[in-house]
Amino acid sequence: MNKRILNNKIFLYLTEFFAGMSVMAVELGAQRLLAPYFSSSQIVWTIVIGSIMIAMALGNIYGGKKADKDPNPDKLYGRIIIAACWLALIPLVGKYVIAGISALLIFTVSSGYLIVAATASCIILFIFPLFLLGTTTPSLVKYATKSLDESGKTVGWLGAFNTVGSIIGTFLPTFVTIPTIGTNLTFLIFAAILLVLSIVYFVSCKLFPIKAIVGIILLTLGFIFGSKTNFAFWEENSVYEGESVYNYLRVTEDDTSIDLSTNVLFGVQSTYYKTDSLYTGDYYNYCLSALPASNIYNRANTKMLILGMGSGTYATQTYKYFNNVDITGVEIDKDIIRLSYEYFHLSEDCQVYNYDGRAFLNIDKEKYDVIMLDAYQDITIPFQMSTIEFFNLVKDHLTDDGVMVVNLNMRSDEEGNINFYLCDTITKCFSEVHYVDVRSSTNRILLASNNAQMLTNLHNNIETIEDETLKYFLNTYVEARLEEYSGGDLVLTDDKAPVELLGIGVIDTLIGDEVSFYKDIYKERGLKGLLDYLSN
Repeated sequence: MNKRILNNKIFLYLTEFFAGMSVMAVELGAQRLLAPYFSSSQIVWTIVIGSIMIAMALGNIYGGKKADKDPNPDKLYGRIIIAACWLALIPLVGKYVIAGISALLIFTVSSGYLIVAATASCIILFIFPLFLLGTTTPSLVKYATKSLDESGKTVGWLGAFNTVGSIIGTFLPTFVTIPTIGTNLTFLIFAAILLVLSIVYFVSCKLFPIKAIVGIILLTLGFIFGSKTNFAFWEENSVYEGESVYNYLRVTEDDTSIDLSTNVLFGVQSTYYKTDSLYTGDYYNYCLSALPASNIYNRANTKMLILGMGSGTYATQTYKYFNNVDITGVEIDKDIIRLSYEYFHLSEDCQVYNYDGRAFLNIDKEKYDVIMLDAYQDITIPFQMSTIEFFNLVKDHLTDDGVMVVNLNMRSDEEGNINFYLCDTITKCFSEVHYVDVRSSTNRILLASNNAQMLTNLHNNIETIEDETLKYFLNTYVEARLEEYSGGDLVLTDDKAPVELLGIGVIDTLIGDEVSFYKDIYKERGLKGLLDYLSN
């Protein structure tokens, strides 16, 4: 081995630094790339981290064997170029690969769909480039170690540079590149760093391999065609698509409404209705029952707190139908707060705090007549807002006749699922717990209070509502269908709250119910028959 540039260990250390930085950046980018399709849950994080660690381990083994057998640094920097090329392709084809895998597996997997589809997508998109990057460390140890006397020192410095690079590769995407320029450009930037590093090596050796030219072409194509977020490439009426520190965000608009979706392939988290009447029959209308249940007309002013504000649909509807309500919102994502005023016409009278819901309750000293909890999204349920300790905190922030209203968004009657756990936990904190299922939806709305007159207040105050449509709705679809929940012993605590694993079972059932009809067509007529049916 006679490569002059490698005589300077600084270049070797920089290689280790940028390799470590890129691995962590890819790991964070992978999670964000998968989130719009499979959620941003801890399960998806586990899949990403586990897959990457497997890839790195295999790369370490392979890199060590290759370094002993053929200690030619051209091979290492050639592998880094290939990794850069692969990462440059992800913004161009990644979303189509994920969508294709999802479409294929949804007809072939009977259980654990989310886990299987997320794992398959992660393996296909990220295992190979990270396997190649995993060969870096053992190869560099071979090139940097001149004698056994300094082997420990050399390995120590390589490890230090890798660690520092990994730290920067963790913070830079999370706080800088992903929220400011997006996931796709983040992949392209780190692909460019790896490519430039390798080109510097080859140019110093008076070489310029064809792989480097291919990498330059792919990066150019990526920056031209793949730099837009556009995860929902099938969506034609998007008016905004972007990324925040916490979420992938998409705003769509049609003639009747403006919708916000976060981290989901399909589904809506918040809606603004353009019609004069905000009555839609959606779960937001069901949740309005919390105001008459809290005896709103017996006080001059009602104080409401919304945890999981979203873009403010519930607040907007409350302002529409009730005059004497002061609303405070809490939303962890500041970009959603911005969108709520920019696209969803949230009233300036509504004060929204950029905070975690539980952390806000820990510092807030106010008492509220209504606390709305709308922070549960598919299986991305914040465990710290699902435990008995949390619900006791909510109880402490309610007035004597106050009401907590909770939107449970994965309704299922299968015993022992996530909703049973949440409801059982709530009954340990509140004496009055009643629920109603939302029509044509998987949502279940729960009312909880320690006021024994909650249902009496609900009945009496509904009759006082001036809007006849809302009065009829609350009478017919809420009050008449409310059922008392008898608490069990499935309690979630801060120490033990496996909310995402519990949610997986419900997700499987819901997906199975949704696609069973199409699965039958696929079994009877095959793929062509299914495509013919969908096209018609």
